[in-house]
Amino acid sequence: MWIVAILAVVVGSLAPGGSSLMGAVGRMHVNDKILHFSAYLVLALLPVLGFPQRRRGVIAGLSMFGLGVVLEGLQHFSPGRSVDPADVLANGLGVCCGVLIALGLLRAGFTLHRVSKS
Repeated sequence: MWIVAILAVVVGSLAPGGSSLMGAVGRMHVNDKILHFSAYLVLALLPVLGFPQRRRGVIAGLSMFGLGVVLEGLQHFSPGRSVDPADVLANGLGVCCGVLIALGLLRAGFTLHRVSKS
């Protein structure tokens, strides 16, 4: 699920501005920053909940900020797209909130991975 979400964000981030995908996103009438925040919240939340080792999950979740920075920089090379520092901020806030929410859920006993009962 996490890999599919990463691929969706990569495709969405690098699609040319005039593509049908970007047209469909534009017709959603949702603020661009809300989309960035939400996508990166999910990208950070899933590994924290899904990795059996909490530390690795947190590291993987936090690494999504780096992915966001790289993808935002690559938009410079995508026709009709531009780099927006406010998108990087929205991505970072989403990552932080995703990790914090996931840690709270873990403390409450929620997890996406199987726990061995040995």
